[in-house]
Amino acid sequence: MATVEKMPMLQEGYEKLHADLRRLKEERPLIVDAIEEARAHGDLSENAEYHAAKEQQGQNEATISDIEGKLSRAQIIDPRELSGDKVVFGATVTMLDENDKPVRYQIVGETEADASKARISYNSPIGRALIGRKVDEEVEVSVPAGDRYYVVSKIEFI
Repeated sequence: MATVEKMPMLQEGYEKLHADLRRLKEERPLIVDAIEEARAHGDLSENAEYHAAKEQQGQNEATISDIEGKLSRAQIIDPRELSGDKVVFGATVTMLDENDKPVRYQIVGETEADASKARISYNSPIGRALIGRKVDEEVEVSVPAGDRYYVVSKIEFI
């Protein structure tokens, strides 16, 4: 029997997924109405509106199923309840790059990652390299732009 892998996420990410799911479920009747309207136009084999509406319905249902799966496997983690001296999911890590310039990231779930907000997935190259590291440890990360080197300078649980 296959094991179900838990999906760690912050409360904020869980709530966003719930909001997305609610919105998609609210779109269902609108899509059904669009299908019915297109069906009323006659010959379905050459009815582009009908095929577009059916495709939209399929995409909507697939996304709903995907989100429901993620929510069912969700393991909500509150970083403020964590402590320790190692980088773990939810930690905010400050590092110094090769030029001693500080770089700061929070380790989050895949659905919450947003580089513009300095939130990286625990599955990203940098995230994987950071997990388990301690302050003053060196981190080497291979990214498409080449190898990067950092030193962990601070670990926070905020």
